[in-house]
Amino acid sequence: SNNLITRKVQDIPSGYDPSLYQTKRLMVRARDGAMVPVSFVERKDRQTAGPIHLYAYGAYGHGMSPGFSISRLSLLERKVGFAIAHIRGGDELGYGWYEAGKGAKRWNTFNDFFDVADALIEQKVTSRGKIAISGGSAGGKLMGVAINERPELWGAVVADVPFVDVLSTMLDDTLPLTPIEWPEWGNPIEDEGAYDYILSYSPYDNVRAQSVPPIMITAGLSDPRVTYWEPAKWAARLRAMKTNDAVLVLKTNMEAGHGGKSGRYDAIDEVAESQAFMLVSLGIA
Repeated sequence: SNNLITRKVQDIPSGYDPSLYQTKRLMVRARDGAMVPVSFVERKDRQTAGPIHLYAYGAYGHGMSPGFSISRLSLLERKVGFAIAHIRGGDELGYGWYEAGKGAKRWNTFNDFFDVADALIEQKVTSRGKIAISGGSAGGKLMGVAINERPELWGAVVADVPFVDVLSTMLDDTLPLTPIEWPEWGNPIEDEGAYDYILSYSPYDNVRAQSVPPIMITAGLSDPRVTYWEPAKWAARLRAMKTNDAVLVLKTNMEAGHGGKSGRYDAIDEVAESQAFMLVSLGIA
C-alpha cells in the first residue's frame, strides 16, 4: 500500500545480516538502589561470559542513546559484546538523573559504572579481565577513576582526550573554560567542600602504586577543552607508579583538537586503532 511508512536503512557495502545479532535492555541495581539502564548488543552465537566493550559518559546531562554503528560490527563479528552503561550524570532518565551525578553527587556516576560491570560479571554476560572500557573527555575522567579504583576488572582501557587533572584545572581561573565548568564540578577556590570532593576522585591526584590494565590515552595538541598536558602528565604518573609491565600508550595528535582527527577516513582510522588496541589486549586475534 502507498501509505506504508518506510524507514531509511543504512546500506552496508560489506554486507550485514541483522538476524545474526540481538539487542537487550538490562537494568542493574546500583548500590544505593537506583536502577541503571544498560543497552547491550551481541552476536547471537557469542560465548557466555565472553569479552565485551563497555562504554559510558555520564556528565553534563548528555545522554548516550544507543544506535547502529558500522565500526562496532568489527567488534561484534569477533564475538565481543557491546554495552552502554546509562549512568547518572547523563539525562537518559530525565533531568533528575543528571542532577544525581553532578557536583557533590559525582561519585554516583563512577559507582554506577562499577556496579554495572559487577552485575554483567555476576550475570555471566562477561567476566573479570575481559571488559574493555572506553570514554572520552569527561568520560575519560571516568576511565581514570576506573583504573584507580577497580583495575582488576578491565582487560583494556581507552581514554580519549581525558579530563583527568580535575583539581588543578578547576583551581586555575585563568583557563577560559574553568569558570563555566564550576556549576558542573564545583568551585574548589571558594568552597572547601568542593575542593575535598574533587580531590577524592580526580584521576591524576589518586594514581597509586598498583597493577593496571593495558591503557591507551589520546590527546590533541590544539584541544581547547582538555589541554594536551593533562593526558601527558597523567600518563607520566601512571608509568612512574604502576607496579606491572602493562602497556601504556600515549598518542598526541599534533593536528587535532577535542574531537580527534577530522575527515571521514582519518576518523575511521582512529576508531580502528582503539579497537585494535582493545582486541590485542583482550587476546583476540
